[in-house]
This record gives sequence, structure tokens and C-alpha cells, in this order.
Amino acid sequence: MAKDKIIKSRFRSKSEHALDVKGRLNFPSRFREVLGQYGSDMLVLVIWKKHIRAYPISEWELMEDKLLDQGKEQPQLVKFVRLVLSSITECKPDKQGRILLPAALRSETGTGKDVVLTGMRDWVEIWDKDSWDVELQATRDHFDSFDKALSKLGIL
Repeated sequence: MAKDKIIKSRFRSKSEHALDVKGRLNFPSRFREVLGQYGSDMLVLVIWKKHIRAYPISEWELMEDKLLDQGKEQPQLVKFVRLVLSSITECKPDKQGRILLPAALRSETGTGKDVVLTGMRDWVEIWDKDSWDVELQATRDHFDSFDKALSKLGIL
């Protein structure tokens, strides 16, 4: 008899927040609840393109292993892996549910006081509000360009 698979909640939806003067972000309670299902309240923050990604530590370790083990087979990824791994910061929400976004990560991604969080199932993206607005508008402007890929997935 197969063991029942434990189904975890997912990081979903979008919310807008303002960082405090120390660069702390109120990590939404719904996201903290999902994080708790991973068996640790530790997050890994990492630079990803124009935003910061926050992974539960167990999910990040899977990604890190892929990058380090399978990435060796793709020499063009060496610089990418170095950039991403050198930006890692581990953190956990404080008693008020806040996480500290280090100044170096904020600077590298152009993250100001106003941010947008987007749940992406296994991780959370943290965007500067203005960068998010630009990204969102570009996606809306090219929405029809997704039809072929969505059709391949059987969604259209």
C-alpha cells in the first residue's frame, strides 16, 4: 500500500507592502502558514533577475543541488550559479512576522520601500512596486503571445 502523500498548501496570490526603515517586510500570515508546512520557518532569499525570491529552505536546497550538480554539465550556467549562490541570505520571520531584506539584495534588485509579493507555488517573489508595474504591463501587452504555449499545456 502506497503511503499517502502529504499535500502542502501553496504560496498564492499577490499583496502589496511597505518596508520599514530597517528594510523589514511584513511576511503575510497566509505565507507564514504555508512556510510552516515545510517543517522549518527558515527562508532563503536570493537574487533572481529583477526581484528577490524567498524559498523555504527545503525547496531551496533542492534547487541548489540541481544548480551545483546538474549545472556542471552546462558551462554557460557557471556565472549564473555564482551570482545566485553568492547572493543567498537565510532568514526567518521574527515574532511580528517580519523578514529582513538585506540592503545588498535591495540594492542589487532596485527594491525600494514599496514592494509587491507574488506567490509562485513553491516560492515567493518580492518585487519593487515600480518594477512589478512595468513587468505586469509588459505581460498584459503581450498576453496573446502566450496562446501557443498555453495550448500545448491543454489550457486553451
